[in-house]
Amino acid sequence: MLGEYLITGRRAAEISASIERAVGSGQLEPGQPLPPMRELADRLGVNPNTVAAAYRTLRERGVIETAGRRGSRVRSKPATTGREFIRVEVPEGVRDVSDGNPDPALLPALGPVFAAAAEQGDREPMLYGHAPVEPELVRLARADLDADGVPDGPLAVTSGSLDAMERVLVAHLKPGDAVAVEDPGWGSLLDLVAALGLRTVAVGVDDEGPLPDDVRRALAAGARALVVTDRAQNPTGAAVSATRARALRSVLGDHPGTLLIEDDHGHRIVDLPLHPLAGTTHSWAFVRSAAKAYGPDLRLAVLTGDEVTLDRVRGRQRLGPGWVSRITQRAVAGLWADGSVDAGAVAAAYGRRRDALLGALAERGIEAHGRSGMNVWIPVPDETGAVARLLHAGWAVAPGARFRVNAPPGIRITVSTLAEGETGPLADAVASALVPGAVRSYV
Repeated sequence: MLGEYLITGRRAAEISASIERAVGSGQLEPGQPLPPMRELADRLGVNPNTVAAAYRTLRERGVIETAGRRGSRVRSKPATTGREFIRVEVPEGVRDVSDGNPDPALLPALGPVFAAAAEQGDREPMLYGHAPVEPELVRLARADLDADGVPDGPLAVTSGSLDAMERVLVAHLKPGDAVAVEDPGWGSLLDLVAALGLRTVAVGVDDEGPLPDDVRRALAAGARALVVTDRAQNPTGAAVSATRARALRSVLGDHPGTLLIEDDHGHRIVDLPLHPLAGTTHSWAFVRSAAKAYGPDLRLAVLTGDEVTLDRVRGRQRLGPGWVSRITQRAVAGLWADGSVDAGAVAAAYGRRRDALLGALAERGIEAHGRSGMNVWIPVPDETGAVARLLHAGWAVAPGARFRVNAPPGIRITVSTLAEGETGPLADAVASALVPGAVRSYV
């Protein structure tokens, strides 16, 4: 049943770790059955309850699944493998519209601001015991947050938005707790929730954000946290509207003990207004990353929230990395201060490319979504077939499996570098991939 791999351990934690290591290394493959609990208990010389506890931990971590009398088996896409591995290998000559990256041509030059920040660092070295956050970055970030209606709160700087979310989740939740997440939603967040031993509760999304009825059901069923993407949702491009924000605030008002995390990674690349939910619950966190507007390699996000949450996050941060480089913080503050990114122009550029593809797809009778940001989400009846046919036609798109829990199949196309002359051929290729053999002609 397990080939050459031997599960080891005497305690539940040791047994579950042994199985998870094997899944991560590929020694136990997706779909492979595990021994019945009593059989494994006899083999290891432990109580069956010990094996039951190990299997329960693995289910909560998204590594295995149990199907009644058919027993337990490795999930077809175990959390251990990471959704980033669900991708298409892009052969030479194939146009890659799958990566989710910003357009490098719209990113600012980093050399001058880093040189200035380094020179300041030479004059005023950052040493142990100094303040972990750059005052000018705090001033600029707080001004933007105030302008957008985000409640006042302490500020921290983290190594990107996912780092912030992990720290907030760990500060409040324990393994086995449930987290309501958007479906489809950001694959890295789905991986993170499972990796922390938390349970995922899927919440549907439309163009205006999470569906209030789904959120209500998730919270009523015991989900302790909710993660919402305010704008440029990945992969659908959803943006929380004013009407949807009111509805979500009403739902959250009935569950004030919910931990609310908002991700506004669309800051300065989206021209739609922000409608924050922050402050509706006792525990909340709001994170803004510099990745999309200024460059992913900066690895910097600004985090605010209620005082208890931020105190816990900053306390744990002090015990780990200590702080995010003050040189990097100064550089980002310099980029914000000197207007190196024309937010309106960047949003307009992505909007033109996104709307052009949406329009071309609509002309061909294809439903697609992309209200904001740099991605377009296309529901498809056969995800694997569509990805394969598009690859054969010269286009690499992202499989929807990277972003889905219970949502129907789909594909994601990143439009950030899509040239005007590519829109029509790409739309034709998508149309052919969804209806193989169909002949279409458009004037």
